[in-house]
Amino acid sequence: MKKTVSVAPMMDCTDKHEIYFLSLISKNIHLYTEMIVANAIIRGDKTKLLSFKKINNPVTLQVGGSDPRELAEACKISEDYGYKEINLNLGCPSKKVQKNKFGACLMQEPDLVAKCIEAMANASKLPITIKTRIGYNDVENFEFLKSFIQTTKDAGSKKFIIHARKALLKKLTPKENLNIPPLKYDFVYKLKDYFKDDEIIINGGVKTTEEIKKHLKIVDGVMIGRAIYHSPYFLADIEREIFKNENVPTRTEVMENLIPYIQEQTSKGIQLNHIMRHTVGLFHGQNGSKTWKQYLSKNMCIRDADLQKVNHIMDQVRKNNPVFLER
Repeated sequence: MKKTVSVAPMMDCTDKHEIYFLSLISKNIHLYTEMIVANAIIRGDKTKLLSFKKINNPVTLQVGGSDPRELAEACKISEDYGYKEINLNLGCPSKKVQKNKFGACLMQEPDLVAKCIEAMANASKLPITIKTRIGYNDVENFEFLKSFIQTTKDAGSKKFIIHARKALLKKLTPKENLNIPPLKYDFVYKLKDYFKDDEIIINGGVKTTEEIKKHLKIVDGVMIGRAIYHSPYFLADIEREIFKNENVPTRTEVMENLIPYIQEQTSKGIQLNHIMRHTVGLFHGQNGSKTWKQYLSKNMCIRDADLQKVNHIMDQVRKNNPVFLER
């Protein structure tokens, strides 16, 4: 089984523009969309919601929902947009998501989850996968997790992404749920030991390539979220150290390669700030990082930004302005 590294689905972060931007840094990373609600796919602007510029990286659509018929229909609709698989969100703890009966609260209803996965698998030729947590509220024991994963497997899930924290559904905000419940990687390791022939992906708190290497000795893949969103060039380290790819573009080359995409998208009416907001962390840790962030915040992460401002700051980068020299 091929080992994988992926970027986690993150609400308001991993949209189609972020997916394309990250593909310019890494050839091997597996990318996930932010969660798109099944009902929105059925009733909304399908092209706007589902289309993305085709890239060589595998891209997975993550959906949210708890109605088997709606999820099945959303899977059918999404099938021809170029996704490699469809992932069901069983891990998001936000109150809004809970109110609509999506995400981590569904761990309380394994039978309903099974019906959802079965309907999705029957409706689509694409593999159906899940992303979930190790438990919820006071339920945090391996026997529950093992049983829950077995239920989803029997229903048709082909891969299991486990955020190694439980979800506290009533007490914490989504941000707190990413930090306060302790990470328990041993739960995921034991899960892989039990489901030896199944693809088990670990998620939660991974920040370095050394941590990735450690996890990959035990599980089949590592999923990383905030560490990549806040510092996207972390992907370059992953390319070199995990995938042994030395042909990685510099940060400047990444931005040069992004410009044609910016021109294409803005010509279609996409606002520049929808794209450029994802590049704020590109120079993280470099000389000039603060200057880059300040310039973007003032000039390009605003509603009426224009391409001329991209060209202005890129001129500074191209001229090897000392504040933009890469280490």
